[in-house]
Amino acid sequence: MPADFKLSCVLFDLDGTLVDTAPDLISCLNRALTIHGFDVVAPETIKPFISYGAAAMINASQPLCNDQLKAEILETMLTHYQNNIAEHSVFFPGITDILVAIEAQGLKWGVVTNKRERFTNPLMAALKLTDRAACIVSGDTTANPKPHPEPMLAACKQANVNPQECVYIGDALHDIIAGKNAQMKTLAAVYGYVKPGDAPETWGADALIESPGQISTWIATVTAPGNYSTSPIHGALPSMESTLPCR
Repeated sequence: MPADFKLSCVLFDLDGTLVDTAPDLISCLNRALTIHGFDVVAPETIKPFISYGAAAMINASQPLCNDQLKAEILETMLTHYQNNIAEHSVFFPGITDILVAIEAQGLKWGVVTNKRERFTNPLMAALKLTDRAACIVSGDTTANPKPHPEPMLAACKQANVNPQECVYIGDALHDIIAGKNAQMKTLAAVYGYVKPGDAPETWGADALIESPGQISTWIATVTAPGNYSTSPIHGALPSMESTLPCR
């Protein structure tokens, strides 16, 4: 990492990075499946698809359903989710302390998610994060969601920081692509909802984060005077042409 790197803002993906939303999302999916006459699915089967949106969760649970039925299940699931947005969702271990430490250092932090505003904003409010975050960008805040860099740049505008002074932390390939395309440092949160068979070491992130506590270690390293070295993960950065469903 260049010795002139200055960290001003830490940006987080929401689901699978900042907050463990799997219990609520999977519960609402199973409610919807039951209503439409299907058996419930095991959490471990669906959790890896959460970072790719509710539609991906439904596709994984009922791949043989026709599109109309999938759309009906999706609408039922999202209705239940909106009414139970933070019933069981919790911060990943150590995240609350990390946010306090970031604020104590005078750094800014924010959220960039592909979750739609109608879900992001109530969740942030329920977790008492709205007034603390320097920026909150959802999947429909900008015309293009991640992996496009537009939401990343919108977050920088909200927080009044330069992209080159930001690090973005996420648990999916599209998070790393978005951060890289916005000229940010990136950390791959492999403790999140990484799909089996994914290879985060090939995503091109500046480092792999196996537990939230390693975020603090990385921040301490890059903010220490005269000590900006990390152990970057080298790998080809895929194109941002692929698009992903918004949560």
